Amino acid sequence: MDAAFAPLSELPSPVHGCTHCYTDADLKALAGPACQVTEPLLSSVAYSTPDHWDDFPGLYRRLTPGIVRLLVADQLDHAWIASQLLAAEWHTWPAPERAALEELWHAWWYAALHTHPTNGHITDVLETLSVTTNTLTPWLTVWADARTDASDLHLSDALDRWLLQDELADLRLGFRNELHATPPLLPWLLSLEDGRIGAAQLIEVERIAYS
Repeated sequence: MDAAFAPLSELPSPVHGCTHCYTDADLKALAGPACQVTEPLLSSVAYSTPDHWDDFPGLYRRLTPGIVRLLVADQLDHAWIASQLLAAEWHTWPAPERAALEELWHAWWYAALHTHPTNGHITDVLETLSVTTNTLTPWLTVWADARTDASDLHLSDALDRWLLQDELADLRLGFRNELHATPPLLPWLLSLEDGRIGAAQLIEVERIAYS
């Protein structure tokens, strides 16, 4: 990520934004090399709405390596950052930057599935990946193929969260509900091998699927 974004993030770039929320010193720091932006300021920008900035996509793009580093460390809200990346139109960024981000998504997903417990909740990781890529399918495929104790423990944790108050019946991901997860998720859960879902959870999944 750092290497792919270096041509952009290491060069000074003027930043114009909300002077009510950000001081002149903040704007000057944001205009300098991205690697020198402090974590508190980086977190603040990560959570700020696009209308705080004259060029929100450009600023978010410059800061993406640092923002994603905090995200993977579970120091930022996953749903919000996924929606912010969509608002920053990351799919239109230069190919090396998109490829670096996609490679990180895959590495993060693999590492999360094979480690229990992991940083953050597995559903938060899945939400980030599926919302930013606008699909659950490839991530669920990897999960199905990851036949490990850690992967199945994560599956149980996920179902505990999704079944809470019948959320699985109409599960929408992303801060702005960009992705309707129920249509691909229910058939996937029912297609898993016997024994991967506990009996009590499976009864609930089937009730929702066939009601």
